[in-house]
Amino acid sequence: MGKVKYALLWCCLGLLLSAGSCRTLCQIAKNSKEKGSARPTELCIGACKAGSLCSKLCPPGTEGSMGFACRQQLWHKVNDTCRTLNAYNIFEDKSQTTASYGKDVNVDKDAGTSDSIAHKVLRQCPKDLSCVTRKIEQSPQLPGNIELIVQLLHNISTAPMRDVDEAQMTSYCSMANHVLNSSSIANWTFVPERNSCSVLLQSVNAFARKLQIHKHPVNIQDSFIHAMGSVIPADGEGKNFTFFMRVNESSRPVTGQVLISREELQTAPSTSQIICIAFPTLGAILEASLLENVTVNGLVLSVILPEKLKRISLHFEKIHKSEERKTRCVGWDHLEHRWDHRACQMVEASSQHAICQCWPRGLFTSFSILMSPHIPASPVLAYITYIGLGLSICSLIICLAIEGLVWHQVTKTEISYLRHLCIANVVATLLTADVLFIVASCFSGPETHYNGCVVVTFFIHFFYLSVFFWMLAKALLILYGVLIVFHTLPKSVLVASLFSVGYGCPLVIAVVTVGVTEPARGYLRADACWLNWETTKALLAFVVPALAIVVVNLVVIAVVISKAQRVSFGSSMFQEVRAIVRICKNIAILTPLLGLTWGFGVATLIDDSSLAFHIIFSLLNAFQGFFILVFVTILDPKIREALRGQVNSVNWISKISEVKSFSFCT
Repeated sequence: MGKVKYALLWCCLGLLLSAGSCRTLCQIAKNSKEKGSARPTELCIGACKAGSLCSKLCPPGTEGSMGFACRQQLWHKVNDTCRTLNAYNIFEDKSQTTASYGKDVNVDKDAGTSDSIAHKVLRQCPKDLSCVTRKIEQSPQLPGNIELIVQLLHNISTAPMRDVDEAQMTSYCSMANHVLNSSSIANWTFVPERNSCSVLLQSVNAFARKLQIHKHPVNIQDSFIHAMGSVIPADGEGKNFTFFMRVNESSRPVTGQVLISREELQTAPSTSQIICIAFPTLGAILEASLLENVTVNGLVLSVILPEKLKRISLHFEKIHKSEERKTRCVGWDHLEHRWDHRACQMVEASSQHAICQCWPRGLFTSFSILMSPHIPASPVLAYITYIGLGLSICSLIICLAIEGLVWHQVTKTEISYLRHLCIANVVATLLTADVLFIVASCFSGPETHYNGCVVVTFFIHFFYLSVFFWMLAKALLILYGVLIVFHTLPKSVLVASLFSVGYGCPLVIAVVTVGVTEPARGYLRADACWLNWETTKALLAFVVPALAIVVVNLVVIAVVISKAQRVSFGSSMFQEVRAIVRICKNIAILTPLLGLTWGFGVATLIDDSSLAFHIIFSLLNAFQGFFILVFVTILDPKIREALRGQVNSVNWISKISEVKSFSFCT
């Protein structure tokens, strides 16, 4: 009875690990109990305080430890080095292994490392590397075993081996296949070295690069890794490598193709060779191990090409068939350990497949497609945006027409001239930016219209920044008028200063942004003609100035309101009410004009923010032109008076014409 209870205890502990390891750990615990071994493996004892850590030994029969962290008053496992493999049990011939290592057991502390194992593998079975294959394939896929195997494969790939043959490549793929098994994905999360998955991918590619192909093509196929290679055909025809693999045991197979055109093959020597490797589970492993917020939606395809081959076509069948989520063609950056869209360009995409054109080079030898983690925003936002922009554009055109019609009547003084100069430029830049925004939406994205997207994004960035800087100029002008007498500076100096702020500052920011980020193709988002955020943070060149200007404008409004309140002190109740009304009117005018509505954009930058914030933000900004027409133009008493004068003049002229016409007739 005691044995049963003890075995059940270990099985409960196994539930804390991945589902794929539970059966193995329970068996290990049962065997250990029969041997009379006992080691503490309970969860951390004591109060769970935020940020606290603890470590526990692995179950009997395994080496290593497990690390836990306290989150939300519960202990969660964060890393795991439990393993069953070491330098003494990984080889087929135990007697030779013990004899070989026996003399070093007490003196060589590193005898059990993956480096020493790799050295012995290359010494004991250099022809086919098979002396460790069976033991690795039989080992449980524990996090510690995974890490040891990955480091072993890395050390073998970096060893001074010149010519790798098919037998060595077969054993190498067999070892990699074991840790690429779909049942091991959950355990990759607990491997302490987060870049182990990237190291594995780079190691397989490096070892395959040493493979020598002679007369016959190479075709090494395992469940979770498939390598094919051949010499470039002498007839100069194009080359096609097609893979057909399952992501897991229950899924249907998905396809992936590597196509090299006839024109590309003609640039390489006829003795050159091409090697392609497909990984159905590596995308999920990279996601689990690196905790990236991306989903790989196809096979990961590695290509080893002659140096002169610069371009290939990749056809991916999607694992998750969806038209709602956008697809991106990417290459794996081995230095940054992340997917990078600069390596590929989208050629065609549908709900079933994607076709990418990629440029293999030093950093990029592995490619795939990513699925956007978020479903596009509610269509309500799209309707609000485009209806609002249409109304905004019409309103801004009316604003410019009215300003032109009454310009001479409302700009008779220096103060009014500068004020309306700012208003006219705010309207003109916002109108241009809104039109360019609609033009950008007509592009399908950077994948197919990259150069056009760069140009449009640059001007959208520049003109929207100009809107903000003219708003800043207007705010500074208001502040200048409230605090300082205008006659202290000549009119020409003030006009030059306003234009320098309104157009000079945004131009510098826009040029510097495109100059710094575009050489590395990091200027644009992968899915839209707008500034990049994921890799280069180019969007900060818009967000930081815009929010800074919003803050300055808030301060200006506070100063203006403070001035208005001072005037109301000591007044009658009627005058108090009039002062409050005047303050509210100032706020109603300044808010849309000075861009304070963009402050709602801060809420939309937060992940999982409410849809209500997005709707409010879209409403306020898409209808900003309409707000300017109403609050700045129509509600301005001087403009209304000038318009009435224009109408009266037209009516008076019309009456005079009628009188003259009547006199002529009589």
